[in-house]
Amino acid sequence: MSGTGTAPSVLLLHGWGSSASVMRPMAAWLENTHTVVSVDFPGHGRSPNPPSPWGVPENASLVQQVVNQTIEGPFSIIAHSNGGRVALFLASEDGGLPGLEKIVLISPSGVRRKRTLRYYIRISVATILKAPFQILPGRPGEFALDWLRHSLIWRLLGSSDYRSLDGVMRDSFVKTVNYYIEQRLNAVPYPVLIFRGRKDEAITQAQVETMEHAIPDAGLVTVEEAGHYAFLDRPDIVRAAIIHFLKTD
Repeated sequence: MSGTGTAPSVLLLHGWGSSASVMRPMAAWLENTHTVVSVDFPGHGRSPNPPSPWGVPENASLVQQVVNQTIEGPFSIIAHSNGGRVALFLASEDGGLPGLEKIVLISPSGVRRKRTLRYYIRISVATILKAPFQILPGRPGEFALDWLRHSLIWRLLGSSDYRSLDGVMRDSFVKTVNYYIEQRLNAVPYPVLIFRGRKDEAITQAQVETMEHAIPDAGLVTVEEAGHYAFLDRPDIVRAAIIHFLKTD
């Protein structure tokens, strides 16, 4: 926690494979006017791995605990990438988050991306590879599938994020990226400001437009000359828009 020590507060949520330290430049300019609370999700930054594979609901529960224990009075959330998926999950729960006033999302994930031919080829290859092992009964089948999932060819079928992980964090990654929130978006009752860098290769324009159209009170800012980390690529634009949004009643 840092900043003025008085309300209003801002909760910063980082993306997958990132950490609170990546959000630090944003925290630095928010500290002049806000109390800033920033967290490391399990398995990120200084936080240890979760005890078992965690997905979006488990991470959302952790964020809820942080809010309950550290934030008093009104607050806003600024979330990047997978942090946005977690924030929208919480915001769309029955009753929402007491005290939450506004949400800022930077290249948020959680909406299905239009699949490419390459994706369907990978899925088909994975299905073919699993087929012989799935006919084995009981423990032999489980052992064989576990061996396959740890093999080099299986790792090559996955994304670079998937290949860089192992154990509980790899399983957590799979649970998280396959959790979609389209059906929850119209239940988000808060004003939402969405950013996407024009050069973002991780989140498409169609994905953020789906969010903008489904959330009852949402606006979209496309940041020129910026990628997935628009708040680092063009901090001038992102900062000005966020400050205006948080001040607007």
